[in-house]
Amino acid sequence: MLTESPIPDKNVSTPILTNPSEQNYIDQLSIDCVIFGYHNKALKVLVPKLNFKGDFWGVPGGFVHQHEDIDDAAHRILQTRTGIKEIYLEQFHVFGNAARNNLKFMKRLLKLNPELLIMDEEHKKEYMWLTKRFVSIGYYALVDINKVIPQKIDIDESIDWYNVQELPELIIDHNEIVEKALSALRASFDEKLIAFNLLPETFTMKDVQELYETIFDKPLARNNFQKKILDMNVLERLEKKFTGAANKAPYLYRFKR
Repeated sequence: MLTESPIPDKNVSTPILTNPSEQNYIDQLSIDCVIFGYHNKALKVLVPKLNFKGDFWGVPGGFVHQHEDIDDAAHRILQTRTGIKEIYLEQFHVFGNAARNNLKFMKRLLKLNPELLIMDEEHKKEYMWLTKRFVSIGYYALVDINKVIPQKIDIDESIDWYNVQELPELIIDHNEIVEKALSALRASFDEKLIAFNLLPETFTMKDVQELYETIFDKPLARNNFQKKILDMNVLERLEKKFTGAANKAPYLYRFKR
């Protein structure tokens, strides 16, 4: 989870957020969000990089307040990272192995950032809180990448889109989280008609086919694919796309809401 500075200290220049142990969060429960976008025939994931020495990337995440619904917490985290409210969100897995914790990650981070190693009682409390076993609820989100303005928080050096097949090595088990999110996305793609959340409001049939081919990483026969999509009866056909050659221009479609 990329939410809190591991050992906050007002005397160092590292970006700081309020101590998580004092924020009335549910202990040892977190949310991790895989935010998928689609651009130029590539499926992308929004990934922040931590503002510490060393290469630390991870999917956006956070904690749940005691009186907050789980889904509301996920929407809050996603809005903070994307700047948009209307987001398709799906809970896909709970990560709860007994050995799952932040200890290895924290030790490496502190080794590379010794200025954070200030162990008075307050810092020890935060360290112990953050390195306990955490059960994490995994969500994936589908966004129109053109509507998202990626939002850094204080602990980030950067936040950017990365091709799902070319992700950097992520902290803890976050590469596994992305892999499971992608598997869940593929399993639900047709049944829940979620493909269109990754496209702009209007699109061509070719755009839809290229999206499917990207998600499933294989070519699809054009005629069979178009028949399958049109038989779903979920698209509204609009005017032709302006290309300067009306007789060859493809039709635009939009998803029936």
